[in-house]
Amino acid sequence: MSTLSLPRRYGAVNWRGLWTLCLKGLQRGLKQFRYSVLGPVVSNLLFLAVFAMAQGRTGIYVGDLTFLQFLIPGLVIFAICEAAYSSSSESLLFDKMEGMIADTLMAPLTPTELTIGYACSSAAMGLVTGAAVAVPMLFVVSLPIASLPLILLFAAGGALMHGLLGIIVGVIASIGIARSLQWATVVAPGSVLLAFGVAAAVGVFFGWYPAKQASRLDPIVALRYE
Repeated sequence: MSTLSLPRRYGAVNWRGLWTLCLKGLQRGLKQFRYSVLGPVVSNLLFLAVFAMAQGRTGIYVGDLTFLQFLIPGLVIFAICEAAYSSSSESLLFDKMEGMIADTLMAPLTPTELTIGYACSSAAMGLVTGAAVAVPMLFVVSLPIASLPLILLFAAGGALMHGLLGIIVGVIASIGIARSLQWATVVAPGSVLLAFGVAAAVGVFFGWYPAKQASRLDPIVALRYE
């Protein structure tokens, strides 16, 4: 007596599929460790060395901070945003060019879950790269930390926003490549609008909230090392 297998039922969110998609993107980035992590570490350390030699032995101060203490956070957040953006856009283009995008599209994931999965995996890759860039710099320059939660909030928001922007660029680029090569490509307009809307909302919130918190502080107190 044969029994028919019923389709698997998921709740409102396919958490297992979402986690698998996030882990897939993160593992792909870590496999290319020399390019995705080691490259930004070396390049940003070279930037730091160039600015350190350019300012000379006397040093340059920005308020109560040295110029290198002022520079390092910018280099770290730049590495985070660049890694998140390139991770999401390259993932879509790579899957499309290698013909593996069908495996992702056939999975029981909604367009919203696909967008969130790609965005979260790219944001995680950006945060890993940023941590790898920040650790050796902290051994070279003593960096005062005014508020660790705000730093993590701003880093996560920047990574997530650039990951979503990378999805938009990756989708547009894949459509352009498909049209130039006369490939059949179907992209749900809702996924593009969702990525753009979430990226805009994340950018506004994670830029506005830290700025609002900083505006309440006395500038002299904010720049002073506690």
